[in-house]
Amino acid sequence: MEETPACCDSPTPLPTTTSPPPPPQEPNVLYSLDSSQLMEEIANLSRQLLQDDNKETIALANSILNLTGNLLPVNGSSLSIIGDLNVTDNENATQSTLLVNASFISNATSRGGGVQFEGDDGFGNDAAWILTATFIIFTMQSGFGLLESGCVSMKNETNIMVKNVVDVVLGGFTYWLFGYSLSFGKSEWTNPFCGWGDFAINPDESSMGRVYTTFFFQMSFATTATTIVSGAIAERFNFVAYVIFSAVNTIVYCIPAGWIWAEHGFLFQLGVVDIAGSCGVHLCGGASALVASKMVGPRIGRYDDGEASLPMGSPTNAILGMFMLWWGWLGFNCGSTFGINGHLWKYAARTAVTTLQSSIGGGLAGMSFSWYKNHRLEVGDVVNSVLGALVSVTAGCALFTSWEALFIGLVGGLIAVLGMPIFDKLHIDDPVGAVAVHGLCGIWAMVSIGLFVQADSLQQMTSGYSGLFRGGGFYLLGIQSLACLCIIVWSMSATFIILFAIDKFFMGIRMSEWEELVGADFAEHGIRRRNVGVSRAVSVLGLQHNGFDYSDILPQGDNPCHVKVLGNLDMLSSRRGSTLSKAVAQVTTKSFKTKLLPSFLLNGKSKDSKDRKEGNEFFNSNQVTPLDNPNTLSAWQ
Repeated sequence: MEETPACCDSPTPLPTTTSPPPPPQEPNVLYSLDSSQLMEEIANLSRQLLQDDNKETIALANSILNLTGNLLPVNGSSLSIIGDLNVTDNENATQSTLLVNASFISNATSRGGGVQFEGDDGFGNDAAWILTATFIIFTMQSGFGLLESGCVSMKNETNIMVKNVVDVVLGGFTYWLFGYSLSFGKSEWTNPFCGWGDFAINPDESSMGRVYTTFFFQMSFATTATTIVSGAIAERFNFVAYVIFSAVNTIVYCIPAGWIWAEHGFLFQLGVVDIAGSCGVHLCGGASALVASKMVGPRIGRYDDGEASLPMGSPTNAILGMFMLWWGWLGFNCGSTFGINGHLWKYAARTAVTTLQSSIGGGLAGMSFSWYKNHRLEVGDVVNSVLGALVSVTAGCALFTSWEALFIGLVGGLIAVLGMPIFDKLHIDDPVGAVAVHGLCGIWAMVSIGLFVQADSLQQMTSGYSGLFRGGGFYLLGIQSLACLCIIVWSMSATFIILFAIDKFFMGIRMSEWEELVGADFAEHGIRRRNVGVSRAVSVLGLQHNGFDYSDILPQGDNPCHVKVLGNLDMLSSRRGSTLSKAVAQVTTKSFKTKLLPSFLLNGKSKDSKDRKEGNEFFNSNQVTPLDNPNTLSAWQ
């Protein structure tokens, strides 16, 4: 039988060996693009439409952008547009369909915070970038420790360093146990307030790469939020109470982290932008620090003679800590792009520049203000202005221009150095300025996005919204402000409840007066330094407290064994003609080894030992201290 051509209208059915024609109503594929080209086309069209004053045109642009959030995965790496995107009405625009690869969806829906959604294609390169950045972020714990130890008195510097260790050990444990699950858990119980599931996280092989990478990165954020609090309550907070607080405080961070960066979070759904944690980490920690500092009260006598800042224990440590934080901040911000595949490397490069630009602006502001105020550069002003600028750029680090970053850092630096005296006037004792640097500058960071940011065309991190000064209206500014309000209320409330419970049901959160005056290093860790005020304190207060005797704590730096031997040597009645080795043998106890082994094995003497006397080549001047030795104040007699 002769086959009927497929193009002819004939009722005769086609043979089964012939491919069926395409569905009659299926639209034709106009052109095929790879992922980057497709996104450039969509972004260019959307950017042009968003600049139009016509409301219908703006609505059309938003419709096109919304399509990218509901994309269907297809086989292959190419992307196809079915239909015509260059339309003039919303009805036709919403009828267009986009078919893309799932890995592109994950990039398009990532808004920083070290989080991506679904798709593992090419994630290995991203994971290498993220893990390396996280290694750098963990050096910030050293920076925080050095900075805080430099800002407090020297009799408390070890205590503040130990608290930083506690933050990583206990904070890391509780974040693994329940913190990550409350932020990013996925189960039927997950809701817009918090995640649920995956407690004591242990993913299977199919998902462990992405899950462990996200967990590791986010854990560095969680420990940072707790460390911010430790500086604000330094020199008077009970150490054991702090250990409990550090373990439980994970919940203060992990809940709002889910609001901002998890798909289920209500702030994420509204379109909030906080790329590297100005709100989720710094404002959270700053608000907690404010409550903790107020609840524990100021240091004894802090405001008896006015509100002027107290001298630093070690300005050098503070500056060194600032440099380590500066270095770590580059990893903190650049790593928050959560990858380098696709266009993410461009955002990471911009982030590095804007982070540095902002810190430069803050440093210029702090140094200028300090010189104007005091005619000298105060170390505290310089350090906190740089750190305040870094906090200020963190939320929008991948979105700001270099000029915007410089200005935002300059303002942030001024906020930090002007905010600290305000809190002192309110008698909120914050030795390191954590509330001003992390709290106030965290608010400024979020507001800056609502004012200056231009909707980005490559990753749509702002969901197509621009800031107020970019013609985007008040929506983005409103969402950013709402996020600040939510984080402040949550962090302050949760911190108050935790500290109140510790103080009420476990132990007092504040040191006793004796412990505070002798210093936390001596009272909590048995460290007694010279010339830092400890000796003066114990001479007035005594060495007994709460039934404990602290008289066995020896001054730091000396070898107590040598001190004892020297004291016994000084008490010998006869020194004339005696060798030092024989004298030491008289005043020390023979060890097990000395009692059992022959003397020639212990002393290493050979048959030539009799030749080792004054005047020959074997003589050792350290063995004998004669009376006529001019360098000896008290010769052996």
